Amino acid sequence: MAPASAFALGNALALGAWLALAVSLFWPAPRQWLWRITGLALPAVFGVAYVWLIRQGFSEAPEGGFGSLEAVRALFASDAALAAGWLHYLAFDLFVGTAIARLGLRAGVPGWLLLPCLALTFLFGPAGLLLFLILKVITGRVRGREGSHDHAHP
Repeated sequence: MAPASAFALGNALALGAWLALAVSLFWPAPRQWLWRITGLALPAVFGVAYVWLIRQGFSEAPEGGFGSLEAVRALFASDAALAAGWLHYLAFDLFVGTAIARLGLRAGVPGWLLLPCLALTFLFGPAGLLLFLILKVITGRVRGREGSHDHAHP
């Protein structure tokens, strides 16, 4: 698959998954299987595409790497590496978003309070996670309903 096609398909799949994730906050019936898709299956699909694209990207930009900002810039001069980097964001943000939904609801945080966390995670990754962590502290629901048995699995 060409990098531009992987980018476009990844965006479409991620957008659908984020919409499903938002719906899952308010519709309990399909929640578990939706979370398997948004938190496991789709990030795994993105991971496979990532590995394929990053391999191609490294061969196209051999001077690129991760040792300096200049090396990262050189690496992402390749369309394949750039698309891989984007899929990396999509996979991890979706994984984190699913964990936010699961842990938040498990802790009794209302869906309407989790929705801004998901929106921020979708748009700005770590900012959404930060909002969720702050929300959990403010609401006093740091450990969740299961107390010390809550192991923070997504």
